[in-house]
Amino acid sequence: MLSPLPHAVPRHEDADHRGAYFEALHLIERLHRLQLDLVKDEFERLGMEELNPVQAMILYNLGSAEVSAGELRSRGMYQGSNVSYNLKKLVATGYVHHERSDVDRRSVRIRLTQRGVEVRNVIGALFSRHAEGLALSGVLDDPPLDAVNRQWRRIERYWADQIRYIY
Repeated sequence: MLSPLPHAVPRHEDADHRGAYFEALHLIERLHRLQLDLVKDEFERLGMEELNPVQAMILYNLGSAEVSAGELRSRGMYQGSNVSYNLKKLVATGYVHHERSDVDRRSVRIRLTQRGVEVRNVIGALFSRHAEGLALSGVLDDPPLDAVNRQWRRIERYWADQIRYIY
């Protein structure tokens, strides 16, 4: 007797994996939105309402590096027009310094100003408080967060490979 093709009849385990995967996708999206809400709430609490949470996260992810907008987009997973708009606002409000590259005049290099560093430090302190609170509560113990992160990196590589091999 021939066994059915793998795609012909979904096995129970496949349906379980599919459901868990769909749940993970929804959680990623909700966690990202909650992260932005946490940043927004912190800024409101501190009276720093000039920035929106996405702009604040751009500053946080930029860190001490000097990069092009394209590099920031690839490192921070920001959409192109969104990055351009937000960078223009961040330059205008004095959080980011930009200058044309000496090597390629079409390219603009960006880095944080002192004001941008202060915002990055506020977000870093917020995330540190959260890490401490989560650690004290035991939430990060089962499964250990480093194991969860390894799993997310594997998913990230799989997704990146899917994009890379589409073309």
